[in-house]
Amino acid sequence: MQEPDQHVSPIKTPKQLVIVVVLAFVVPIGLAILLSQLVTSGVKGAHEDDSAVIARIQPVGQVVLAAAAGPKGQLTGEQVYGQVCKTCHETGLLNAPKFGDKGLWAKVIAQGQATAVGHAMNGFNAMPAKGGNPDLENVEVERAVVFMANKAGANWKEPAAPVPAQVAAAAPAAAPIASAAAAPAPVAVAAAAPTAPASAAKPDGKKIFESTCTVCHGAGIAGAPKFGDKAAWAPRLATGIDTLYKVALSGKGAMPARGGNTSLSDAEVKAAVEYMAAAAR
Repeated sequence: MQEPDQHVSPIKTPKQLVIVVVLAFVVPIGLAILLSQLVTSGVKGAHEDDSAVIARIQPVGQVVLAAAAGPKGQLTGEQVYGQVCKTCHETGLLNAPKFGDKGLWAKVIAQGQATAVGHAMNGFNAMPAKGGNPDLENVEVERAVVFMANKAGANWKEPAAPVPAQVAAAAPAAAPIASAAAAPAPVAVAAAAPTAPASAAKPDGKKIFESTCTVCHGAGIAGAPKFGDKAAWAPRLATGIDTLYKVALSGKGAMPARGGNTSLSDAEVKAAVEYMAAAAR
């Protein structure tokens, strides 16, 4: 009597063989896809929209003039551009129309001066109101818009300054006080002079960072090493503080010279660099 074969294959038909082969490929691929979805799912923040980043950092991401040239309201359009607008408009950061690019500015110019100025005053897309500097007077913002638009082919008229009327109104009020107590004033000034020696205080790096550098370094925009990110700052710190000074003063890549704020002195720029470097050590 013949004994039954102990090694008989469970696959008995060609159809069963095809099913086994298909499953041998499909099951591992399916598992691999599920694992990749599990690993890459969720919001990591690496692909956030630039406008969302700007909106999130607005409470601390304001650009404030470090040293205004002249009385408030007297900055020219070119000065406002150099101190505030240049950060984004010089390189086209965050889709800002690049300075002097007639093709990009054509759409803005077509909307008219009033609309363009309104966008600059109130903010538009990723651009914050007044370019992130609420201390600017409306007339200064409009001058900056006119300056940039005219450089791109527009023929807009710059607004007149309202300051002369204020000065004229203030002059009569000051006259009686000056005439009533003119004598003691020189004495007070003379006495105060020796007690107020000029001092070269070191600039506050933290304030300069918050007024200028945080626009990009606060969120790591345009490849800027994020403030406090030791891994991102490590290779830069390895080049030495003098190299960091040079890059900040002269600009590199998407970063303009002096962070786009041309009113900053060398000492102020270096103080901001030292503040950021210290936070990343």
